[in-house]
Amino acid sequence: MALITETNLQYYAGTQLFTTNNNTTIFQSTFNTDLIIRSDNPTAQQFPLNNVDLFISIDAGATWTPYNANVNPLFTYNLRIGNIVNIPNGIPAGTWLMLQLRSAAVDNNYGGYEYIKISDIVNNYLMAYVGDDKLIPNIKRTDVVFHAKRGLQEFSYDTLKSVNALELQIPPSLSLIIPQDYVNYVRLSYIDAIGVKHIIYPANNLTINPRAITQDSLGEPIQDANGDNTEVPDTTTGLWSKGNTKLITGLWQEFPVGSAFNTNTFPAAYYPDWQVEQLGQRYGMDPATTQKNGWFTINEVDGTFNFSSNLANQLIVIEYVSDGLASDLDTRVPKFAEDAMYAHINHAVLGSRLNIPEYIVQRFKRERSAKLRNAKIRISNIKLGEITQVMRGKSKWLKN
Repeated sequence: MALITETNLQYYAGTQLFTTNNNTTIFQSTFNTDLIIRSDNPTAQQFPLNNVDLFISIDAGATWTPYNANVNPLFTYNLRIGNIVNIPNGIPAGTWLMLQLRSAAVDNNYGGYEYIKISDIVNNYLMAYVGDDKLIPNIKRTDVVFHAKRGLQEFSYDTLKSVNALELQIPPSLSLIIPQDYVNYVRLSYIDAIGVKHIIYPANNLTINPRAITQDSLGEPIQDANGDNTEVPDTTTGLWSKGNTKLITGLWQEFPVGSAFNTNTFPAAYYPDWQVEQLGQRYGMDPATTQKNGWFTINEVDGTFNFSSNLANQLIVIEYVSDGLASDLDTRVPKFAEDAMYAHINHAVLGSRLNIPEYIVQRFKRERSAKLRNAKIRISNIKLGEITQVMRGKSKWLKN
């Protein structure tokens, strides 16, 4: 089970110290973050890909110098026995050694105790549930890994905290590539001058990003040499990107300072035959479109987000769901959901085997549902004090 293996120095500063002697040349790193070593030669092209550096001191830590090894492997990484530091025999006994995680690795190391690795989930399951006189008499490790990964994917969609937030700037083309590990969006927002986010709404009912094909004079599609329809850039997306969003929202345009009232100050699609004093008294606007934050569409053909013209050059944040398996950092399970993962694997294993009575499968299906519900409640992180603070304003008098 989970235990803290890092010292405070390792956790907060990303540093671990060793001292060499005549008998010891191999040391075990106990960072929660796995060491990544592509090269121990600072001049090598792969050296910047390392996530840790080694320093040596011959004066008991008063001064540190980077270690440069061109001969003898300095680091050995083995998944079976963990992160092993192999110290060359040429270093004198009594030398101090310091492993220093690079800044990105230190940041990734923070908050790690909140999670349990999926490899530990698999190991714990094999120990607790597989064997003689246990629920599962025998099973291949690869099968457990498969069901654990599938469970992590399913949990990531609506239970685990697998929402990534990506800050980007919308270029003049009004198009951004969908993130590599994207599964579905949570929300898109633009950031104003003081860092407040404003929700950008989907334009599903307003426009679309279609595929356009060439046609002959009779309107029939034209095929290429392979017999496939020839495609061209669609016109709809171009019209949407150039459009004035105020023609959709119905929001009044501002009068230039000192200008007289005239029809050019109103959107042509919504120009009313009203007097100036009636500004602000308009009725019948559609709440779904009456907003100034802008819209986005998802172009499934090109794999991009497209935005309305008023969002050009805006700083935005894309919050989206990943499947929890895109990178090693994602393959972690919050400890609040650990028991639900075991219940999911139990049900998946029993449900995929022959000759298991249906009442047994249904029993573990109910157990999975109950533990998943508990995990959702725990991870939702509802704080009574925060709810109380919001509810204090429900009876507050509003004064003009």
